[in-house]
Amino acid sequence: MDMTDIADAESRERAGAPGEHPEFDRLVRTIWRLRQPDGCPWDRVQTHASISKNMIEEAYEAVQCIADGDETHLREELGDVLMQVLLHAQIAADGGVAGGTGGAYDIDDVCRELNEKLVRRHPHVFGGPAEVGAVDSAGQVLDIWDSVKKDEREAAGAGDAEAVPGLLDSVPVSLPALMQAQKISKRAAKAGFDWDSVEDVWAKVAEERAEYEAEAPGSDAAAEEFGDILFALVNVARKQGIDAEEALAASNRKFRRRWARVEALARELDGADASDERTARLNELWDQAKSEE
Repeated sequence: MDMTDIADAESRERAGAPGEHPEFDRLVRTIWRLRQPDGCPWDRVQTHASISKNMIEEAYEAVQCIADGDETHLREELGDVLMQVLLHAQIAADGGVAGGTGGAYDIDDVCRELNEKLVRRHPHVFGGPAEVGAVDSAGQVLDIWDSVKKDEREAAGAGDAEAVPGLLDSVPVSLPALMQAQKISKRAAKAGFDWDSVEDVWAKVAEERAEYEAEAPGSDAAAEEFGDILFALVNVARKQGIDAEEALAASNRKFRRRWARVEALARELDGADASDERTARLNELWDQAKSEE
């Protein structure tokens, strides 16, 4: 028995351990059927590339339900996210991998690889007696996770220096820019490339602002320097334990909420559309909306 077999055997012995999942198998068969020659014309022609944006959209819709505390619709959106996973796995099994010949992998391979990774990266849960129970904080868990991932990267390139994955290679370039900036700066910091204090990062923000202001307004160079300001600010957030993506998302929600109130106040007090109000009046209505909170 390998480590995953041992881990699963131990889990099965626990009271309340999940058993079989017939609905999952039923869903796998449904996705398979949709891709059959007599299945759905739309599903049959999809490729990894053609539905890639759907994965992002469905994930964001699920996150929105979490932000709204909407458990009922979250269940539905989680199903939509799972559908994307199953579709991609079926496309691979059908030969949808670029340059593939069919049967490259299926949903069982996806689940198996994920399970092996989870067991491997949680030695404090599934490891030997010296490791199990030795961790009692989330911070320690993240350190273990990073250490195991580092070992995996090195093992992947064993014997071939050029094959060793770079520190930032596993950070998807398709991530939202703020999230990507925080992830890559965090990894660089763990490698020792970091400022000593948050004050040093604020100094970097000031430096980047000066470089931005030295460029011609609206130029490509100004846009690049503005990006550097944002990247520096993300590092301020990281140093302070703030998730930049979540912080900006919260500010977006706050602005939406207050602007909706401004529109309502404009109708109630002035009988006008907010877009027809003067800037000074909009500021007054904004201050009122803000004070009501």
